[in-house]
Amino acid sequence: MTMYSPEPLPRHPGPPASSTPLRDFLDSARRPGVSPGYAVLPRSLAEAMPLPWQQQMAYLLYEFHQVYAHLEWPEYRVVPSRRERLVDLDEEQLAEVGCMVEIDADGELVYRERNGRRIENPETYEVLVSCLDPIPADQINANQDTPPRGLPMRQGPGWG
Repeated sequence: MTMYSPEPLPRHPGPPASSTPLRDFLDSARRPGVSPGYAVLPRSLAEAMPLPWQQQMAYLLYEFHQVYAHLEWPEYRVVPSRRERLVDLDEEQLAEVGCMVEIDADGELVYRERNGRRIENPETYEVLVSCLDPIPADQINANQDTPPRGLPMRQGPGWG
């Protein structure tokens, strides 16, 4: 017969385990490739991870896609972007983000959304504007040809 102590179980030191660990991690700090709606991993960097990491990632993605395969998935187009102040954009960039600028009767610049709504405080209003992707798109990346000091060596196409 097993005897159980009437004393409560000792509490594990530290905070309780979260029921949303991935959300907690992604929201805990500003992280590259993470926005409120998406977590993007550059394929070239994922494919350059050490083999054990790739094996774990492949397994997790396989499980993920198995569970959510029944959903109607769109094709995603990922556009590298950076935050810029509205007042620092040129006309082409303003058009890209759906804004326009005009001069009012007093000679002041007025920024408007596509629907005509005036944007207050355009000098502090930030938008995402497309930019060149700083992550190498092919297999040549910082993990493959990195000398001990941590600076990538110039090699092959894509560097320059």
